[in-house]
Amino acid sequence: MAERLLDRKIKSVQTDWGGEYQRLNSFFQRIGISHHVSCPHAHQQNGSAERKHRHIVEVGLSLLAHASMPLKFWDEAFLTATYLINRTPMKIIHYDTPAYLFEEQPDYNALRTFGCACWPNLRPYNTHKLAFRSKQCVFLGYSPLHKGFKCLEVNSGRVYISRDVVFDENIFPFAQLRPNAGARLRAEVLLLPSHLVHSFGGTELCNQPLINIPNHTDETAELHAGISAGENGANPGENAGADGAETAANSRHFMQHGSDVHGAHPEGGSALQSPPRSAPSATCPSQTQDSVPASITHPHDEPGGDTSSISPADVVSSAAADGMHATHGSATSSGGNVSSPHTFDAAQQIQQRPVTRSQHGVHRPKKYTDGTVRYGCLTETGEPSSLQEALSSANWKQAMDKEFSALLHNKTWHLVPPVKGKNIIDSKWVYKIKKKADGTIDRYKARLVAKGFKQRYGIDYEDTFSPVVKAATIRLVLSIAMSQGWSLRQLDVQNAFLHGYLDEEVYMRQPPGFEDARQPHFLCKLDKALYGLKQAPRAWYSRLSKKLQELGFSSSKADTSLFFYNKGHHKMFVLVYVDDIIVASSSSPAVNALLKDLEKDFALKDLGDLHYFLGIEVKRTPQTLLLSQERYTTELLERVNMTSCKPVSTPLSTAEKLSVEIGDELGPSDVTQYRSIVGALQYLTLTRPDISYSVNKVCQFLQTPTTAHWSAVKRILRYLKGTLDLGLKIVKSSSNLVSAFSDADWAGSVDDRRSTGGFADRRSTGGFAVFFGDNLISWSARKQATVSRSSTEAEYKALANAAAEIIWVRKLLTELGILHPNAARLWCDNLGATYMTANPVFHARTKHIEVDYHFVREQVAQKLLDIHFVSSQDQVADGFTKPISLQQLIGFRHNLNLVC
Repeated sequence: MAERLLDRKIKSVQTDWGGEYQRLNSFFQRIGISHHVSCPHAHQQNGSAERKHRHIVEVGLSLLAHASMPLKFWDEAFLTATYLINRTPMKIIHYDTPAYLFEEQPDYNALRTFGCACWPNLRPYNTHKLAFRSKQCVFLGYSPLHKGFKCLEVNSGRVYISRDVVFDENIFPFAQLRPNAGARLRAEVLLLPSHLVHSFGGTELCNQPLINIPNHTDETAELHAGISAGENGANPGENAGADGAETAANSRHFMQHGSDVHGAHPEGGSALQSPPRSAPSATCPSQTQDSVPASITHPHDEPGGDTSSISPADVVSSAAADGMHATHGSATSSGGNVSSPHTFDAAQQIQQRPVTRSQHGVHRPKKYTDGTVRYGCLTETGEPSSLQEALSSANWKQAMDKEFSALLHNKTWHLVPPVKGKNIIDSKWVYKIKKKADGTIDRYKARLVAKGFKQRYGIDYEDTFSPVVKAATIRLVLSIAMSQGWSLRQLDVQNAFLHGYLDEEVYMRQPPGFEDARQPHFLCKLDKALYGLKQAPRAWYSRLSKKLQELGFSSSKADTSLFFYNKGHHKMFVLVYVDDIIVASSSSPAVNALLKDLEKDFALKDLGDLHYFLGIEVKRTPQTLLLSQERYTTELLERVNMTSCKPVSTPLSTAEKLSVEIGDELGPSDVTQYRSIVGALQYLTLTRPDISYSVNKVCQFLQTPTTAHWSAVKRILRYLKGTLDLGLKIVKSSSNLVSAFSDADWAGSVDDRRSTGGFADRRSTGGFAVFFGDNLISWSARKQATVSRSSTEAEYKALANAAAEIIWVRKLLTELGILHPNAARLWCDNLGATYMTANPVFHARTKHIEVDYHFVREQVAQKLLDIHFVSSQDQVADGFTKPISLQQLIGFRHNLNLVC
């Protein structure tokens, strides 16, 4: 934009160390722009931008205070402040305006007082010719995309954009609705997180002494006890707001009174604790919803990820402590001092308040749905967050039209008049960019989703079920297909849930943006399932299951999302994961025949040979099949800004023992970030068993994670950075033997304190690895449910868990008609546990063990399971129970068939 307007090339860009700018590095490198960043917490290195941020916030808060408007309109106030500042003469540019530098001549005749009463022409918006042509609104600023004014209708919250508006700049509607609004706004700002002072305050502000003047002695108490509605008279905050409002017309007056205006706490305008994006700007209001101070370091703000010792909580807590003086010092003027105990108590109360947005009155700006306000920007992923954003894009509009046409063609509903006494649900549009295995865009997908959370059990839904095939089942079928030389095909069912029939009466309002013009108030009575309905997955599964059974398939009892066909020399397996399907068959013509039969009832898309399924990349050669999640891992590293981090050789340190007691607790936003990243790591374990124990360990602290736990998560990510191309290899094997390795780490958990007798009860960690022939198909790393009194008992319980998995695998193989040896083989490195499986020995020490663990003896007695001893050095499952060294990890990965 700057290059086009100024006709000059940009050579370098200076920003702070915010993580949101790291995503631009590849763009800057591609077009030859140097990107310079300031040091952490060194605001003076980016002083021009920091000072301008402060200027915008000061003016914006002054506008709010002068108009007696609540803080939730901060985004509109900041946009208006930017608009006014760009049209204010400045000494540094010889009293020209910033707008003039961009060849724009300001029109001061169009300026109006922010927050005043206005009456826009509403005739273009009216649906009835007898409706009022205008109504009183609140002037909300200037539209960046139109030559018009933004007018807020207070009762409905709707924003109108009109060029024909009548103003009364002596009336402020919010002043009548909110008496004593100046003090309330001051309270709202003071209740914001104190560490936000660093964003706009500058270093000189933080060094101010903590002083108050005598006539403000009771002000702090009023802010925390609640300001009474009957309070009369002007207060310093309101005077500051009035001074700030005059700034828009007189820059010299603003420079004289800027220190007074600063008392309104400009930092409050960006007190948002979501993942960082960008600071408020005049051209992209929606990006300000998730902005955070540039000086606050988040876990994903680190370009290199090397400062693992620095955590979000550390930075926030230190910033909050440093910001205490700035918070109170900037809210007052020079004069006498009040007693320090009183001031300390008030500061302590402010620091201890929750720092979430909703709890201190700051909410995301509303997305108005009148079809006229379209000044939001797309999210960082390129996916719209609202209907208005989608309608402004031809690609998303086309995707929505395609989805709506499919709904009508499928006869998903029929319109009926409004019905009394029925539960009526709403719907929304969800947008997703579908990508190929190489990361390029495949298609734009828009999906209409019902708000099923409004459904009532027993009224508009009964049973629920989702057809999700188990990961172990997928690996087992792929292993069989490789060993037998079968074909593997991939299918996608378009609008799968729309094929299910509903047994209940479900009423839904018409889709937003696609209402019937002739019957806008009619309801949609659903005849078929819709995405979002609680019973939709079950309805789709019932329809597909019925069709496959008509074609001769049977549903597996071991995994109901697996269907198999065994007749003559033809064998075919169908794996269903919602609307994604894998077909493994001994005959390619049989697969083609199946596709023709399914296409009669469903809209199928044949994706060819299996290559990319559920985010897993599949690379096949005549002898091997490699499953990897390299692209998913890369996207995860980009998400936390650790693409340039320094790799480590192991996922978890062998020296450090993680527990709930080490480290400082993370803040609310960082807790959400922690849980999100750990959830993504769990999905990575589908093809990366080498991180299973590490991920399971950090999962144990999801409730109250600390800085130490976050450092452990970052270590896992750094390990993944160095092993991006690692994947699970499935080979062509001639053996059908089911074998497993079982291991346990006795009393490895230090956090399970269950006893009231004064000592700590420690639960053990158990793990196993199950193989079909030479291929790993199932594994586990998790804490045992109960406390074990000895290592033998812990190993015995681990044996029982591994035996249960073996039984399930054998049952599945039997259903599929795959011949396998009668007895499976299970390896254990504890002689005591091995003896216990064959003989009821050590009764005095084992009588307390739950009966369900002893079923392993029954399997041994029936010669369905052979238990063998293996030395600890040869124990394959050792890496599922504890952290291991690099040398052990290399052998562990080799035994699990993890290769590049």
